[in-house]
Formats: sequence, structure tokens, C-alpha cells
Amino acid sequence: MSNVSTATPDSAGAIVSDPVKSQGYWRGVGKRVMRDKVTLVCGAILLVMLFLILFAPWIAPYDPLQGSMARRLKPVGWQGYLLGTDELGRDMLTRLMYGGRFSWFVGITPVVCAFTIGGTLGVLAGFVGGKINMLIMRATDVFYAFPSVLLAVAISGALGPGIFNAILSMTLVFIPPLIRVSESVTTSVRNLDYVESARATGANSFTIVRVHVLPNVLGPIFVYATTLVGVSMILASGLSFLGLGVKPPTPEWGMMLNTLRTAIYSQPLLATLPGICIFVTSLCFNLLSDGLRNAMDVRN
Repeated sequence: MSNVSTATPDSAGAIVSDPVKSQGYWRGVGKRVMRDKVTLVCGAILLVMLFLILFAPWIAPYDPLQGSMARRLKPVGWQGYLLGTDELGRDMLTRLMYGGRFSWFVGITPVVCAFTIGGTLGVLAGFVGGKINMLIMRATDVFYAFPSVLLAVAISGALGPGIFNAILSMTLVFIPPLIRVSESVTTSVRNLDYVESARATGANSFTIVRVHVLPNVLGPIFVYATTLVGVSMILASGLSFLGLGVKPPTPEWGMMLNTLRTAIYSQPLLATLPGICIFVTSLCFNLLSDGLRNAMDVRN
């Protein structure tokens, strides 16, 4: 049986399918995305930011670690410094470009890891069911007893400051919601007619999951994971602000926000620039995920 299918929504709102023609469905998704100006603008902004942070070593005007107390806290546009200088006289534009590299890495990596681990466990729980489902889902419920932010701070604080520990703590926070979402959409798919037909033809469980289940559950799981990227970047910046993430003098938006907080009265614009970067990036990721979700909803 082919994995080419047409997507339709079930009662829970998940995208499911019967085995007819998914190519037309994905073309429709692409057309709806191209008609969504907000999604396109947010995607363009994120692509520009990604270009700047990836090619920072070649296009940044100054050294991100070299400063001078003689030019500390200079305003925007001062003598060739387009965004001014920070509390140690380092170029703010350069620091923001280099800082984005760590903010994006620490923000996206936990979501990718949680998507892989949580998605796998959720699909396993949803497809197999029974005691395995109960074991995985009850273990997941334990994490919901704690607020996600406090849990991330507690884990990171117990492990100590550092990029790896920050990533590990946020990964553990994001795994439970991804397990729940993936288990829900997998449960809604596993008993559909075309899955039952595949079982009747003698296909083994691995083939059914790979060919018929995954193509229909990865989309909703991916869209939900995209919504977590903005949350992850804010949480990563918060950990760095508290001294639990990137260590100085490494540039990172949350750390920069922390070190510039004393300049809020003398140079308020400089002090808010890292926060603006965090806000714009998180907002674009959230709006992008909303656009993808709407484009994949065939009821629209």
C-alpha cells in the first residue's frame, strides 16, 4: 500500500489521511503559505537574521570581545558604531550578531532534541497502547506537576551553569508536551481504515508506522514543535540572564541583557537592543508556526 495520501482532519483537529494523493494536499499547503503575507514576512525576517548570525565572522565590523573604556556606552550611530557600544566599549552590532549564534543554538537545539525523543516516545505510546502507553504517559504527567520555567531553572541550577546544561534542562522540559501531542495524533490515526487495511495485508508494525502513520503525524508534531522555538529562546535567554547559561564574555542576548541592565537610565535604547532581538525572533517563530498550522488545516 502506498504512503501517498490525501489529508483530512479528524475530530481532534489532527491531520489524518486516506491513501489517495498527498501530493495535491502539500501543494495546497504551499499555496496557502504563499498567500499568507504575515508568514512570509516572518520567514523573511528569520532568514535575514540567520544569514547575519551565520556569516558574522565575515560581515561583522569589529571584534566582539575587544573593547575600550574610553568608548563605553556610546549612543547609536556614534563614530561609525551603528548601534553604539556596550558597557565595556564593545560594538553592539557585532555583539548582537555573534550573540544571535548562541541564542539560536541554545534555543533551537533543545526543541530538536525534544522533538526526536518526545516524538518517538509519543508515537510508540500512541501506536502500541496498553501498558506501554500507560507507563509513558504517567511518567509524562509527573513533569506537569511543575511549572516549566521553574523546572528548567531548577534542573539547570542543579547541574551548574553552561551551554550543555542549559540545553539539557530545556530538553527535559520540552519532552513531555511533545510526547502528549504525538501520542494524541498517533492514537487518532492508528485505527483508521487504511491502517487496518495494511494490517490485513500482513504488513508488520514497523512498516505500518513508517509508511502509513509517520507521514500523517509528523506534520502536526512539527508545527507544535515550531511553537516551542520561541518559548525556548526566551527561556534560554532567561537562564543566561540568571547566570545559568552562557558564561561571559561570550556574547549571548540574554547575557547581554543582564550586563546592560545598569545602563537602562543612561542609554535605554542600548539596554533594550538584546531584548528587542529576543522579542522579534520569538514573535516571528510564533507567527510562522501559526501560519504553518493554518496552512495545514484543510478546513480553512
